[in-house]
Amino acid sequence: MPFLDKLQLWADEYPHDTAVVVGSRRLNWAELRDAATGHLSAAAATTVLAEPNSVGFVGKYAAAVAGERRCAVLDPQWPQAMIDEVSSRIVQPVIATGDELVDGDPSSTFLIGLTSGTTSVPKAFTRSRRSWQVSFKASIEFFGLTRDDRTLAPGPLSASLNLYALSECLYAGAACHTLESFDVGDAHAAITHDGITRLVLAPTMLRLLSERGLAGDVDASGIRSIICAGSKLDGRTLEAARRWAPNAAIYEYYGASELSFVSGTRLAAGEPLDIGGTGIGAPFPGVELRILDDSGRVLPDGAHGNISVRSGMVSNGYLWGDDGQALRCLDGWYTVGDQGYMDNGTLHILGRRSDMIITSGKNVYPHEVELALASVPGIETAIAAGAPDDIRGQKVIAGVVPAYGAVTATQLRTGLDGLLARDKWPLQYFVLSEVPMTDRGKVSRKVLLDWIKNHDARAKPLG
Repeated sequence: MPFLDKLQLWADEYPHDTAVVVGSRRLNWAELRDAATGHLSAAAATTVLAEPNSVGFVGKYAAAVAGERRCAVLDPQWPQAMIDEVSSRIVQPVIATGDELVDGDPSSTFLIGLTSGTTSVPKAFTRSRRSWQVSFKASIEFFGLTRDDRTLAPGPLSASLNLYALSECLYAGAACHTLESFDVGDAHAAITHDGITRLVLAPTMLRLLSERGLAGDVDASGIRSIICAGSKLDGRTLEAARRWAPNAAIYEYYGASELSFVSGTRLAAGEPLDIGGTGIGAPFPGVELRILDDSGRVLPDGAHGNISVRSGMVSNGYLWGDDGQALRCLDGWYTVGDQGYMDNGTLHILGRRSDMIITSGKNVYPHEVELALASVPGIETAIAAGAPDDIRGQKVIAGVVPAYGAVTATQLRTGLDGLLARDKWPLQYFVLSEVPMTDRGKVSRKVLLDWIKNHDARAKPLG
């Protein structure tokens, strides 16, 4: 793993500096090195980690990728039967070799990543040590990470966003803080008492921390950068984050587990906000980016197609679960099927082609509808989908969760004016009592359509 040689360096040069903090427990660089070394004898050739956040997890993770070992990090909240099934597919009866905490060959596999899919068992792909070393160099350059930074990634380390943040900090020699489990109060306490300078988190967490931080007068003036991924930031979250952390540059980036970083943008403190837009920056450092059709032909600016990349950060491919569409190679350019277009060097994200709504012959992507609706005052979150329609083939419908009080269809239409082309406006709105989710906790348009079809009380139509 590319951070182990660096970990040894930091332990030699800065042994007493803080390396990792999880809740109330912390390890300095020398303690982390010793803890990881202590786990080496028990680290198999392939290790499956399915544990909640702890300093023990960090030590085991470092040991699990030493030498030529490889590691799979699973969500401990998964059903035990699923953890057992994934483990049985991954773990090979091979004895690990090497008892030193050093990095293996750059071309060798160190990480087995899991992504959600349509099947009961998540898809599994692999990454080489070199792919993350290239990613570290690119992200440290883009985000401006230094050894003086104190990063808080308050989510679970089983999620790729947080696992990468931890690994990036270990590579850069910067302290990484997280929580035993996400709690707004605990996150605010860490920001206040540990002098956090950098946040890495999903947009939903940023909104919670910002809005409750403003309400509780939590001082976030020391935060210099906020890094978000998972979905594009909506206007309400951006405005709240800007007010709560006025000195922070806000970064958002688009990437995929199989591709790593694709594009990103930096919004400096005081820079005007782009409310409701689909743009998410220029190609990431070290990434070549094109929009290609299904035959691999390059499409011009403004034309919708497959977001395709060439970079040293792309994964090796799948161990299982690839149906030929999950990760495709078009003449050396890789795509996961996400759709978008380029406009003057900026990538605009539209979403997966499978989510596209075709209404009266026009293509509408739910993602752009959701971004616009989420920017309407009084809306907590929004989800759009295509419902069957005898005249149009499909019609755009949307469910909204109000932030407070009541909401009307007229209020939503007025709010969309200027944010979304009129021929993409939903024809019907529903007020949701909760966000429709799958049993794995992912937002689901299918569940929304099922609620509407079955007249579920959680989706009430607006007149």
